[in-house]
Amino acid sequence: MTEPPCRPASLRLVDEVLDPGTWRRWDEPVPPVPPYLDGEEYRADLVRGRARTGLDESVVTGEGRVRGRRVAVVVGEFGFLGGSIGVAAGERLVRAVERATRERLPLLASPASGGTRMQEGTIAFLQMVKVAAAVTDHKSAGLPYLVHLRHPTTGGVLASWGSLGHATSAEPGALIGFLGPRVHEALYGEPFPPGVQVAENLLAHGIVDAVLPTERLAGAAARALAVLCGDPAGAAVPADDAVPAGDAAADVPAAESIRRSRRPERPGPRALLAVAGRDVTPLSGTGAGERDPGLLLALARIGGTPCVVLGHDRRGAGDGRPPALGPAGLRMARRGMRIAAELDLPLLTVVDTAGAALSREAEEGGLAGEIARSLADLVTLPAPTLCLLLGQGAGGGALALLPADRVLAARHAWLSPLPPEGASAILYRTTERAFEVAARQGVRSADLLARGIVDRVVEEASGGADAADTGDASDAPETFLTRLGAILGAELAGLRAVPRPERLAARRARYRTLGLH
Repeated sequence: MTEPPCRPASLRLVDEVLDPGTWRRWDEPVPPVPPYLDGEEYRADLVRGRARTGLDESVVTGEGRVRGRRVAVVVGEFGFLGGSIGVAAGERLVRAVERATRERLPLLASPASGGTRMQEGTIAFLQMVKVAAAVTDHKSAGLPYLVHLRHPTTGGVLASWGSLGHATSAEPGALIGFLGPRVHEALYGEPFPPGVQVAENLLAHGIVDAVLPTERLAGAAARALAVLCGDPAGAAVPADDAVPAGDAAADVPAAESIRRSRRPERPGPRALLAVAGRDVTPLSGTGAGERDPGLLLALARIGGTPCVVLGHDRRGAGDGRPPALGPAGLRMARRGMRIAAELDLPLLTVVDTAGAALSREAEEGGLAGEIARSLADLVTLPAPTLCLLLGQGAGGGALALLPADRVLAARHAWLSPLPPEGASAILYRTTERAFEVAARQGVRSADLLARGIVDRVVEEASGGADAADTGDASDAPETFLTRLGAILGAELAGLRAVPRPERLAARRARYRTLGLH
């Protein structure tokens, strides 16, 4: 075969992402076009594609190393008939995914395609079923699947292996969409609205998690795989900061804790991740067109332990939008739960919420149902789970992230059925008695510990369990968060060591008997 004038884009991507000298092709020669698809024009198209790229099909498969880690790779080549997928390309893809699954390799996929190969018609269209099935089997085996969408990725490719990643990035400015703009204009007689099918817009709407140039892809993949592969990292077990109910520090009044939890400078989940997180990969949205700026979702190491982190931050994302937790946020949270379940990664949920959204949009978006499904998912999740009550814990928005194998609380964190003012309004038709009601309801961390709702209370002030020390996390946030991160890492590592049947039985028993003793 005559060498193409320049190296095809698919192999240039391989050169940039994989460690030098580690690339090994898996591709076998493609079979001849079946007789029922054979035709002079199509044969000429294939010859031109091979001459243009030096490749025999629109996908390249193989293995290599990313920062020393062995990975499987499948890459689309747009220069070969627009990266379209026919019978041969579909079979090559599936064989590569199945081999990656057999050899227990994480899989990196980078499509660039116009979709189904029109020259092969319906039989090509159906290839997407077996590709999606192979990727699903790979993920079901507890193996990571990362996707980087290149310009352009459309049609059946986006609607199958392009949209199934545990984490998905996209090339800056890439055209990404189900219906190609040329097809839309031909069918409907008008151009597709500009700016919709662009990587940056999809990031804003929670379809992709990041927009990354190729030179940053290897580092991003390495960080994500350091967490998704669950590599052990020897977290040190810190001194026990738990304070039994009845100690002097437990006598902090509910009103004081509630006031302290509402301090504007009090650190939230994003600050915790910034200080205590390593190998952090933020995930954006549900992957299905929804995004809640107040819900943090990320892959990270906390105290050396890899985990999925999700939490609601009462400050939102700093864009002025209301911080109340809505149905989209809970669907984002449930995406994190699914990732933890598929890869058997510990899940850390962080609660700092003034409550669930109270709006028409939230009601019509199914808020109550999402709270119910979040509770059901957490109670039955096969992965280890740890919840941290970091600040405010009001109503169903807090409860939806609470059920876990272990629950920790910062000293001034609290948990209540409603914001205290709401409970006061129900009982007394005024908000003036909010703190009185909160004290009776037992919302403080000390009360939660005494009643078995919380397993451990972490002191906030540098002096620890000292009644004379009335400081809180706002006074020295970095010191507090560093210490908290070490505690969380050790807790997560401890949960990973407990056999799954034992963990799940204990979790169910915990909530089955709560309040009966």
